[in-house]
Amino acid sequence: MSGGVIAMNPTSYGTYRSLEDTTVDRRRHVPFVPNRSQTPSIPEENASGKEDREVESAFDNNTDDMERNPLLSEAREPCPNDQNGNRSNQRNKTVRPRPARPQSAPNGLPPGALHSYSNMQALDADLEAQLGERRRSASSLSLTSQMELHASGEHLFSMSKGTRKFFRQMKIGILFLIVIACSIMFGSIPEGNKHPETIAVSSSQPYHKNVEVDMLHGQVKLGFDGPFDLLTSIDATPSNSINVILRCNVTGNATLRILANYTLVVKHPTDIPKSDWVMQTQRVLVERKNENDLIMVDITTGMDEATALTLSYIELPPAVDYSVLIAAIILGFVYVLITFDLVHRTIAAIIGALAALAALAMLNERPSLDHIMEWIDFETLSLLFGMMILVAIFMETGFFDYVAIKCYKLSRGRVWVLIFILCLLAGVVSAFLDNVTTILLMVPVTIRLCEVMNLDPKYVLIAIVMFSNIGGTSTAVGDPPNVIIISNARFQAEGIDFATFTLHLFLGIIPVYIVGFILIRIMYMCKQLFNKEHPEIVELKHEIKIWRQTAQRVTPASREENTVKALLTQKVLTLENTLKKKLYNLNRQRPEDTNWQASLAELEGKYKIQDTWLLMKSGLVMMAVILLFFLHSFVPSLHLNLGWIAILGAIWLMVLADYKDLEMIMHRVEWSTLLFFAALFVLMEALHELGLLDWIGERTAELIQSVPEQNQLAVAIILILWVSAVASSFIDNIPFTTAMIPIIISLADDPNLNLPLRPLVWSLAFGACLGGNGTLIGASANVVCAGLAEQRGYGFSFVEFFKVGFPMMIVTTLVAMIYLLICHGVIGWDVPTNSTMPMFPSHSML
Repeated sequence: MSGGVIAMNPTSYGTYRSLEDTTVDRRRHVPFVPNRSQTPSIPEENASGKEDREVESAFDNNTDDMERNPLLSEAREPCPNDQNGNRSNQRNKTVRPRPARPQSAPNGLPPGALHSYSNMQALDADLEAQLGERRRSASSLSLTSQMELHASGEHLFSMSKGTRKFFRQMKIGILFLIVIACSIMFGSIPEGNKHPETIAVSSSQPYHKNVEVDMLHGQVKLGFDGPFDLLTSIDATPSNSINVILRCNVTGNATLRILANYTLVVKHPTDIPKSDWVMQTQRVLVERKNENDLIMVDITTGMDEATALTLSYIELPPAVDYSVLIAAIILGFVYVLITFDLVHRTIAAIIGALAALAALAMLNERPSLDHIMEWIDFETLSLLFGMMILVAIFMETGFFDYVAIKCYKLSRGRVWVLIFILCLLAGVVSAFLDNVTTILLMVPVTIRLCEVMNLDPKYVLIAIVMFSNIGGTSTAVGDPPNVIIISNARFQAEGIDFATFTLHLFLGIIPVYIVGFILIRIMYMCKQLFNKEHPEIVELKHEIKIWRQTAQRVTPASREENTVKALLTQKVLTLENTLKKKLYNLNRQRPEDTNWQASLAELEGKYKIQDTWLLMKSGLVMMAVILLFFLHSFVPSLHLNLGWIAILGAIWLMVLADYKDLEMIMHRVEWSTLLFFAALFVLMEALHELGLLDWIGERTAELIQSVPEQNQLAVAIILILWVSAVASSFIDNIPFTTAMIPIIISLADDPNLNLPLRPLVWSLAFGACLGGNGTLIGASANVVCAGLAEQRGYGFSFVEFFKVGFPMMIVTTLVAMIYLLICHGVIGWDVPTNSTMPMFPSHSML
């Protein structure tokens, strides 16, 4: 182990490499060992001591640079080898004496660090002291953060260090109190006593039960778990339905007051597995004059075959009348946390989920842990995890670099041609694959292309993910809401199959796509797509960010890992000093690329396929997975969902790749994104239980019913489209689509409205899919893109996405509305010929 301090390779904490030989591979964004021909990030040790003099000179120049630039003086962080970090505090007018600087070893490490590990305890103590000083100064902004702040002009509104610390501590205190209060509410109230009872009913065996309630006035929630179908009472017949009546027997006379009367449609055959049962709930207002009045439930059916189901009921407290308001407050609170970047979006979703569960507990509807786990869409999580593993291994082949160079060649170095190619490719691929899969495949290529052309990747990534959502709207398998719609039994009975669905939406997506690209071109005219700084500055800043992230991922659980963390931290500080010096020596203006052919030739020689054999294995597995993705909706005998296909593909490729150490691959899995989705699923289902989504659907139906008959179809299309688009921007579109389907079916089945079903379905599909572009958490692909970009050092915030995404959502939804009104109003497409209700009133009606 002689010859230099050993450092752990951040991609695999069990492998040691020489720190002098490490740099950053910007294709993989993890440190790797370059050839000696490549320029090392840290100079090597030699006998002449030249590097010692360079390091000493760098430390001597720090003070002069700080005096010339007050921003650097305020931003600079103290480090172990530079005791001058707080030499002069201009703001407080205090002067501290400069302690003697120790003699530095090469690379700015402590004296004797490069000789041997014979005095390991002394080295560990010195490194621990360095780490402690680093942690104490963590509250201050880093050099690169202050420089980015200065470049954007936001330093004019920056607060002092003390003010920032005060508000940060206040934020932590408020959030902690909220979390503690929610935890107490959730933990102090037991799971509601729902009085579950499994019964069997048939035509010869009705069921009657006394519902024991203590209140005279309030609400009771009835729950029925059984082999039910999500159809309305219009589809019910005596041979496929169960009728439920809740009545009140008034004491002293024979009067019966009907409190509720509704019908449950039963699937056939009825002996389906209990895991496939569907839960139907109904809130009923109970009013009794005295405690002797009995509440009875009567369950009857015309089916000769006995049908098993589970009946449960629970009393709801008076606060249930405000459940929708509580749900709206919780949702708004989560968006405040994410919008103003008060906490990471994963923490915000977890806090929101806990608050929603506490609200359910206060309403005597606390769910069990098993029930909460059922809310999580493990198919989506499995799809994300499996595809992340596949992409992580695929990146090792250099394929994404190769594709990026080919796209650069195809665009001939022109930025907007390149952006158009990427957006078109994202839309086309998302039409046949899930848009989450598309983003997982395209983000690495896009980031590499932007690095090649010195572009800011975040705006290009935002454009790609938006057009991925637009392209996914065009087919029945491109976006999860479309899959939910096409899988509904009632819609299938109306002839809404894959071909019909794709035909209607694909024709509407064409003008949406064209207008969307024109809009993105206009909005990006005022955006700085190119990096302002010189490419070397941009590259060095990104390298600092990646090294800092790598250092943060090291868990100091052992002596060796403490050493590695300290060395990585020292590497960041050394690079920051190098960056500061380059800022005064390099021209910040972007050089004009007058010869893109020369750049292309250089890039083609530099970035080639690195592992042909692994590329063949990865390509074979990836093609098999994509083929199964496409076939799973059309082959009934293929009993695999998207999640299982991705997991199996990951297993196949891990076996073929034969990795001895999987830590490198597992570190590229976006665990924070997976946890965010799990928390988001719980949050949205809890808001659904609080009645928020049902309230939105019911208000929409009431508005449609309130307009004159001759305008109801036009109003229905407009309301369903815009309500779906706006709601899907702030609420995950998967539970919202599930909640809106029964509303649409009931509107179509209402004899007083006489609305055709198909135009309402197309409105829901357009609104739910296009609305996902409104905010960062409006669609799953948005969150995945943000997580992958953040992992590679190019993250974008909620506000940055909102500034581009929300106008895009408004304009594209407006184009879809015009398309629907022309097709179903002017042309009369999908409007029954025997319908007596035109969409637009005639002159005689006016």
